[in-house]
Amino acid sequence: MHNNLIETMKKAILFIFATVLLTGACGSKQQQPASDIAEDAISLQKNQPGDSALYGLACDGCTDSVLVFLPYSGGDPDTFDIITAFQQHRIYGRPRIGDELAVIVNPEDRDEALSVVNMEMLKGEWCYMVQPQLRAPESMPRRMQRRMIERMPDSLRQLMMTPREYSLRLKRDYTVSARGSMRRRTTTDDMSPVEYPAIKRYTDWHFYNGQLILKADTIAGFSQEGDVPDIDTVQIRMLTADSLILEFPDHTQEYYRKE
Repeated sequence: MHNNLIETMKKAILFIFATVLLTGACGSKQQQPASDIAEDAISLQKNQPGDSALYGLACDGCTDSVLVFLPYSGGDPDTFDIITAFQQHRIYGRPRIGDELAVIVNPEDRDEALSVVNMEMLKGEWCYMVQPQLRAPESMPRRMQRRMIERMPDSLRQLMMTPREYSLRLKRDYTVSARGSMRRRTTTDDMSPVEYPAIKRYTDWHFYNGQLILKADTIAGFSQEGDVPDIDTVQIRMLTADSLILEFPDHTQEYYRKE
């Protein structure tokens, strides 16, 4: 009898709690002032001017032909046809339940997604290997540089031409850190017979119409008054759990995932 009484009290408490929640939710909807953001939105973040992409979360039911998508703007989940996007390799990162997505919708058919980027999968540290170049006077022809390398003993060549790992880390707070070449040159660097390419020090990232936007401030990582940040618009060419290919304005770079 004692157990039955406890069970009855639990049910009563749960019923009262649910009633209060429902009443509060309905009341808040009636009292909220009108705004350009839906009352049931799950994110207060708005698109930048000119950005037509949809942002939200992947829901249960996603397949190779259908995307079930809960937009940040609120409302019920949307279902998009992604057959053509899948065939044209425009699904960048297979959607998983709860992943943050950027979706480009066909303006002529609002039920079809032209491309889908898994922004959640894009976050993290991506690495690539960089080969050094032989330091030589600018007047020396490249063929002479190649001959110098060819005539080096294998042991010396192996010691000098050691590749170095660079990385690009896209953080959850939409900041970026880059790791690789030295920030400042030293006397030792100047005396080295080889040199590594400079790395751009990106500081921020975001999406715009399905493209990755990377912003770089000054080389020290701090903007000075009057400086204009360097902004690169980057195309995503491939994205899987452990591989990434980005097309920059002047080159294409392949990455591997750094756990």
